[in-house]
Amino acid sequence: MPSVSDRLEFGPPRDPASPRAFALAMLVHVLLIAALTWGVNWKRTDRASSFEAELWSSLPQEAAPRLVETAPAPPPPPPPPPAPAPREVKVAPPAPDVDIALEQEKKRKLLKQQKEAEEEQAQEREQRLQDKQKAELQAKKEKEKEKEKDKAQQAKEELAQRKVLEDAKKAEAKKQDAKEQAQQKLAQAAAEKQRQQNIDRIAGLAGATGGAEAKGSAQKSSGPSAGYAGKVRAAVKPNVIFTDDISGNPKAEIEVRTTLDGSIVSQRLVKSSGDKAWDEAAIKAVIRTGTLPRDVDGRVPTPMILEIRPRD
Repeated sequence: MPSVSDRLEFGPPRDPASPRAFALAMLVHVLLIAALTWGVNWKRTDRASSFEAELWSSLPQEAAPRLVETAPAPPPPPPPPPAPAPREVKVAPPAPDVDIALEQEKKRKLLKQQKEAEEEQAQEREQRLQDKQKAELQAKKEKEKEKEKDKAQQAKEELAQRKVLEDAKKAEAKKQDAKEQAQQKLAQAAAEKQRQQNIDRIAGLAGATGGAEAKGSAQKSSGPSAGYAGKVRAAVKPNVIFTDDISGNPKAEIEVRTTLDGSIVSQRLVKSSGDKAWDEAAIKAVIRTGTLPRDVDGRVPTPMILEIRPRD
């Protein structure tokens, strides 16, 4: 069994005691105790408290009697010590802190001024905000008015453009109608000329008896009787319907073509009276008549020109 010395031989070496470390530890402990002591004394010190104390003398005592020489008696017990008089502690009343009152008054006035200034600033901000809102609203209204004005001007311009285009279309239509009517008249005139030439050619072939300068289409000259015009007037007049006022007594000349029995097959205005309403009324009267009367020889001349006046 190994001994203790053998075991220590193989153990870790001991650190040698260091005096310097010991002294440093003692210094640290002393400084710590001093700091704690100073902290406790600092907490217990009251620099703001002040008091004053007066000490009075002890209470008056009566003198002892003169000693008579007698047999010595046992000494009396010593009187108890007098109770110490209570010490009156006069605490000086705290002097009014004028500086603190003045400082508080200054702070109160300063706070009041700050509050008034903040209220005034708030009112100014509110007023500026209201003015800004009013200005924005006014600008918005002005902008809307300007838009409405622009819209009205645009609509007016568009209306004027449409009117110009419509007028141009109407003028073009009138021009086209006039051109068509002119072409139609030319075509009718050419057809009438051709028809007349055909009639002349046929009449010549049938042995017409007219001269070289004759313009008729009959084989021989003939015409209505003297009273036939009155018969035609009497047949057409009742069919005239015209209530408008008209100046003068204009004459409308209408070419009428009939069949052998007098039925009207066509009518055409060959000369206007100058009043369109009367021209239309005369043509409608011929249409309403429908059939012309026969002449004394039993025939109905065709074609014939009817002269119709409103006051005949």
